[in-house]
Amino acid sequence: MMAERLWIKQPLACFDGTQHIESNGIVIEGNTIVEVLAAQQLPSRPCEKVFDARQHVVLPGLINTHHHFYQTLTRAWGPVINQPLFPWLQTLYPVWAKLTPQALRVASEVALAELLLSGCTTTSDHHYLFPVGMEEAIDIQVAAVNHLGMRATLSRGSMSLGEKSGGLPPEETVQAAETILHDSQRLIDRYHDSREGAMINIALAPCSPFSVTPEIMRESAMLAKEKGVRLHTHLAETLDEEAFCLQRFGLRTVDYLESVGWLSQRTWLAHGIHFNDEEISRLGKEGVAISHCPVSNMRLASGICRTLDLLDAGATISLGVDGSASNDASNMMYEARQALYLQRLRYGTQTITPELVLGWATRGGAKTLGRTDIGEIKVGKQADFALFTLEDIRFSGSHDPLAALLLCGADRADRVMVAGKWRVIEGEIVNIDLPALLNHHRAAAKNLINL
Repeated sequence: MMAERLWIKQPLACFDGTQHIESNGIVIEGNTIVEVLAAQQLPSRPCEKVFDARQHVVLPGLINTHHHFYQTLTRAWGPVINQPLFPWLQTLYPVWAKLTPQALRVASEVALAELLLSGCTTTSDHHYLFPVGMEEAIDIQVAAVNHLGMRATLSRGSMSLGEKSGGLPPEETVQAAETILHDSQRLIDRYHDSREGAMINIALAPCSPFSVTPEIMRESAMLAKEKGVRLHTHLAETLDEEAFCLQRFGLRTVDYLESVGWLSQRTWLAHGIHFNDEEISRLGKEGVAISHCPVSNMRLASGICRTLDLLDAGATISLGVDGSASNDASNMMYEARQALYLQRLRYGTQTITPELVLGWATRGGAKTLGRTDIGEIKVGKQADFALFTLEDIRFSGSHDPLAALLLCGADRADRVMVAGKWRVIEGEIVNIDLPALLNHHRAAAKNLINL
């Protein structure tokens, strides 16, 4: 039986992951793009369904490459509003240590819902908190992703270097290496899908140089290579982290990364701000990817990622919203807009264009996560799309529909499709009672702070 054909007809504008294209629309069969029509071209054969996109700007589904879902429970919390990274973490760790399975479930669903409404179809998450009772945290996240109908690379994070051993995290948040590696293997075997069109991937993600031992970094790298999964960690986010690496290991951050076997195309790094020229060259040569998190970097005053230098060296750049306690939002369009403006401060207006940044949010995200089937509007790719209208007051008087999305501040998609299925219709998530979810979430957030 042949799959039903859908024609997304005559879009107002269309971005294919690299550039704006003049197109009469996109034809989908099942979960796959089968035709990308030229300006006056018609589908090669009849389509059972037609969606009139004359009022819509069509993008590939946005891809978020760094997040911490659980942090939606601690947004805009007074004691950390004005703190930089290390004090911010040390103040929040004791709160996060009280996380429960129920709280994680609602936190994850709220993060996913917010991402989806912003046009995000694929996300990663870096979950590294496994206090007693939270041993199945990644299983909870898998269920949440499936419930929202999105794609995700869920990173089995870890912390093994507690305060007593010279690390930053409190002892109740760290785990033994054997526990971490055993659960990592369990999750890969149970959930990781390496096929095209996969909805769930698993990655291994020791948290940071100041929260894990070199041993767990090495063992994770070997397991990832054996199982064919990707590696993720925070690196070079702040100068405090650089000083920690120099004091504890006698190495700068990239030297440390190399010493534990992480300089490879398998690796993507969150933040990647404080690299020198030689380190950028090495990262690019090895094909390492960087998740640029501009809002978090500004909120915590961490610095500005050298995106174009990294790109020129051969690295991949993508965008991440980071945790919602250092961004306080999970909105990919907002992140892309901030990336445009922050990077213009470093590189100027001529080189940092809306198309470049939207490419980081789509094609760059796919490459970062090791995916070749998403992130672009091309024949054979998955049918993942974000559709935006320009009817809101903020767009009135705009002339370039694609540029208007960022320059005028689009923040909510009208329609979102994942794997050929509409997940957002007229700005509302299909089959999700969002008001009820938010009520549960607000209660869980209040309870966590008051425990």
